[in-house]
Amino acid sequence: MRSSYDAVVVGGGHNGLVAAAYLARAGRSVLVLERQEHTGGAAVSARVFPGVDARLSRYSYLVSLLPRQIVEELGLRFATRRRRISSYTPVGDGGLLVDTGSEARTGESFVRLTGSDRDFRAWQEFYGATGRLAQRVFPTLTQPLPTRSELERVVDDPATWSALFERPLGETVESTFADDTVRGVVLTDALIGTFTHAHDPELRQNRCFLYHVIGGGTGDWDVPIGGMGALTDTLADAVRAAGAELITGCAVTEVESDDFTAEVRYEDGVISARHVLVNAAPHELARLLGIPGEPKPEGSQLKVNMVLRRLPRLRDVSTDPHEAFAGTFHIAESYSQLEQAYREASGGRIPSAPPSEIYCHTLTDPSILAPDSDLQTLTLFGLHTPARLFESDPEAAKAMAVKAALAQLDAVLAEPLVDCLALDEDGAPCIEAKSPVDLEREMALPGGHIFHRDLAFPYRSDEADTPAARWGVATDVPNVFICGAGAIRGGGVSGIPGHNAAMAVLETR
Repeated sequence: MRSSYDAVVVGGGHNGLVAAAYLARAGRSVLVLERQEHTGGAAVSARVFPGVDARLSRYSYLVSLLPRQIVEELGLRFATRRRRISSYTPVGDGGLLVDTGSEARTGESFVRLTGSDRDFRAWQEFYGATGRLAQRVFPTLTQPLPTRSELERVVDDPATWSALFERPLGETVESTFADDTVRGVVLTDALIGTFTHAHDPELRQNRCFLYHVIGGGTGDWDVPIGGMGALTDTLADAVRAAGAELITGCAVTEVESDDFTAEVRYEDGVISARHVLVNAAPHELARLLGIPGEPKPEGSQLKVNMVLRRLPRLRDVSTDPHEAFAGTFHIAESYSQLEQAYREASGGRIPSAPPSEIYCHTLTDPSILAPDSDLQTLTLFGLHTPARLFESDPEAAKAMAVKAALAQLDAVLAEPLVDCLALDEDGAPCIEAKSPVDLEREMALPGGHIFHRDLAFPYRSDEADTPAARWGVATDVPNVFICGAGAIRGGGVSGIPGHNAAMAVLETR
């Protein structure tokens, strides 16, 4: 290890690796320091259950925002696979199935649920508009940050701009759709990892919704082939191949800067660098710099990973479980249920009917299992479970939240889920849960916030007088950049903040 580098990247998650690969390929000397014993951050695969050969995407699950540009420019051996079934929402003894491969079948499902084709026609028009928005906005995420007026011109659709950038999303959902279930399916994309409600005047729900519908220019959320670890493994290979150094098991304790040269301190020494790129939350960066920071963010999700012997049977006998679980399986996520859960959580209680979304990745990518395995993985992502609910008694609160969430799933099944769980080599059911408190402890995510802080609209509102400001990665220290999810245009598994931080470094004289 040298004593000085052009750039030190703090954190070997996927964004830090993207930044390091770009800089090293441009001829800069680069060192990546990662506190854990492995790279990847939250984008990793793991064999969670003893004796069970299933490589679960343990913390982050799906890919939408990763630009093909980054994959191609860095020569990554990585691919995703689209899920034909977008979503299934059980309702009574039936349900709403959204099949991207059959407009007629989806329309028939809407009519069975709502009694008419009104909401289906509204659905087509609404998602047609967001699809056009995605095609226009997504390419800007790897370009210098536009101003608000510049982005509005790119969108070139006053009605859609107003609906997503100016008015609470709840107004649009309520005026566009009539059915409570349909409204809820739309709103869930505004609540992933974000504790808010449909009429939040700060528009946190709009910002979250925007990032969920623009990914890839299509809004599709795809399954990573080989699991999420396949991405970060190939990124680590690209970093090393480009000539950067990568050190794991090395926690950074302090960053000091005189605005021109920075010193990065860790347990065994000090490294100097022209630039420091921090792949950590802004709240954590403030701690490293020893300066006052923004208030600690609050995550709001429950993650439950499971391995099943087989998929459970549904109360809805007209739908094959292999289709229902192939997309996003919505539980307790009608519009009214989402609002009720938000009110209960805001009042300090685990929601009585926790909303959640369930994914079965092995239906799309069986390669994460042993050859010829009959097992299936199941991942539950719970909404409206903010960190505050787990602080006084984390384990008891987590057990209560898991029990309540699985009860909502059992209510739409024809058999108890527990009867379908696989057992590990010790005879224990293959199920683990992570609350925001767990994510803070294990992944250094302040408040367990998976986006590092509330998402921001992908534009700037002031003059960009430095490369870092132009690329949306600036901090209060001129030669220290944010390259993680807390950057403008951060959040999700995208590599975009890493790309943009590297571009800012390369533009800096």
